[in-house]
Amino acid sequence: MRLPRWMKTTAHFGPEYARVKSILAEHSLHSVCQEAACPNIRECWDEGTATFMILGKYCTRNCNFCDVLSGEPRGLDEDEPARLATVVSELKVKQVVITSITRDDLPDGGASIFARTIEFLRRQDNNVRVEFLIPDLAGKYQSLKTVLDSGVDVLAHNVETVGRLHKRVRSAAKLDRSLQVLRWASDYSLRPVVKTGFMVGLGETVDELVELMHQVRATGTDIVTIGQYLRPSPAHLRVERYYHPDEFDQLAQIGREIGFTHVEAGPLVRSSYRAFNQSKGLLELR
Repeated sequence: MRLPRWMKTTAHFGPEYARVKSILAEHSLHSVCQEAACPNIRECWDEGTATFMILGKYCTRNCNFCDVLSGEPRGLDEDEPARLATVVSELKVKQVVITSITRDDLPDGGASIFARTIEFLRRQDNNVRVEFLIPDLAGKYQSLKTVLDSGVDVLAHNVETVGRLHKRVRSAAKLDRSLQVLRWASDYSLRPVVKTGFMVGLGETVDELVELMHQVRATGTDIVTIGQYLRPSPAHLRVERYYHPDEFDQLAQIGREIGFTHVEAGPLVRSSYRAFNQSKGLLELR
């Protein structure tokens, strides 16, 4: 399927892109911008921002839409939280987004590493806003509690797709489990801003997307992001349809009517795209 004109971007690598890439390489850190082949990498890096990926580079799952490497993880890098905090300090960002591969091999799914990471970040800069984009942690409440008790500002977990397509898109995950993670986060006493995201173009219907938004909103989730699925390689699921920008505008309007505080929708939108602006209003109300 030929890429439509609105999906095409101009390659431009400015000085900030080179600076961010150099800092990441120097400290041996992984950026999801690189690992997941994000189409916004040039724009975000030129602004001096990046989404960091912790817990290694080999995911224990093998989702059919994702470009992150799958395989057997190689232990834990105990120094990673401290190195990440140093890098964030060098970048001087207002809000940092930290995600990870899924680590089903770890008893807590890596929750304690998320908590240690924010501890080091706060030591470097107590004013930096921190967003975690977490896996489902195997649906373990105590693991999620470890993350929430860290005092994270924004807790994101993506549902990725509609219920009917879940098994084909992310076979090791369950929609009900993801919804439960969002519900626990929304009901928690030390409540962060709660956020999720999903893709379109995998064969879903608009009615299914509306149903998914209702399901997510019922958990108490504040923010939803909606973006176009892009096929990372011929080995991944094919794109069934490219949504026009006007259709994203319509989905955003439906999301606002359902009750989300913020809906970020567009062909190139990804979960961490413009993350600071997504949660800014909600965090300032606290």
